[in-house]
Amino acid sequence: MNKKIVVITGSPRKNGNSFAMTEAFIKTVEAKGHTVTRFDAAMKNIGGCHACTTCFKTGKACSFDDDFNVLAPAILEADVVVFTTPVYWYSFPAQIKGVIDRLFSFCVAGKDISGKECALITCCEEDDLSVMDGVRIPYERTIALLKWKSVGEVLIPSVLNVGDIDKTNGVQKAIELAERI
Repeated sequence: MNKKIVVITGSPRKNGNSFAMTEAFIKTVEAKGHTVTRFDAAMKNIGGCHACTTCFKTGKACSFDDDFNVLAPAILEADVVVFTTPVYWYSFPAQIKGVIDRLFSFCVAGKDISGKECALITCCEEDDLSVMDGVRIPYERTIALLKWKSVGEVLIPSVLNVGDIDKTNGVQKAIELAERI
């Protein structure tokens, strides 16, 4: 079965380590016949949630019209949502955090987006895997709230400079994750 996959990236560095894993993941799932919508949050105009609870009342996901309103319909239709991001200061980068916070709109509006598959691909500079807890734990809590099922996590430590990912098995792990979808 061909699936609709939304890949949401959080890195502002187009040639960075998380993008290398993202591109390998996308290439693999597309080769399997899946359809991918890629949303590079750092290159989009995404604000944070205003907690106004007027979600979907204007016909769009958010009353504050920015690029989240382009992404929201793709999430509604998706079978799989994949978050790919580096760790910034022990958490999600602000660029992708705005998207994650705005997932609240589906809950407020009573949109049933349960049952989707999802995955996390992340990397960080430090050697200690617990550094990724600031991304991994919010990811796990988010998908629990949305009633999504994780199909895997790729957690790659010890990468900072462009190309460091090539010294790890990160790209291979992203390909293996894609093979499971």
